[in-house]
Amino acid sequence: MIDQSEAMQVLLDACPSFEDQWKRHVEAFGHDVLYPAAGELAAHLLERFQAGATEAFNSVGTAIERLHTEGTPWVREFATIGVLEGIQNVWSHSTTSPDAFFPFLGPESQRRWRGLNRFWSGEAPYVAVKG
Repeated sequence: MIDQSEAMQVLLDACPSFEDQWKRHVEAFGHDVLYPAAGELAAHLLERFQAGATEAFNSVGTAIERLHTEGTPWVREFATIGVLEGIQNVWSHSTTSPDAFFPFLGPESQRRWRGLNRFWSGEAPYVAVKG
């Protein structure tokens, strides 16, 4: 199982271009403040997408899927509420639709992405991530 202490490394292995920004984050906040780091990753991915530099996106999608399928309950919730919701939020405040990232996600991550959309549209209540 991927635990909280391993979650960011899974994402960093998939997106090495985020490494320097992660190091700055760790200097400022330490290793345990992951939700703001997920927002920073979302902004980084948006910048890469807008620059046409999507070479790591398949790997990032696979990493997010691993967090959802191999993670502890905390990691699964982080993958949904931290990473996916971070992408949806950050990208929605730009000229790029968050849905542009959707095809890079695996099936469980796509299911959770759609769940977030249903929640934010008022169609469904939030349901905590379960085993």
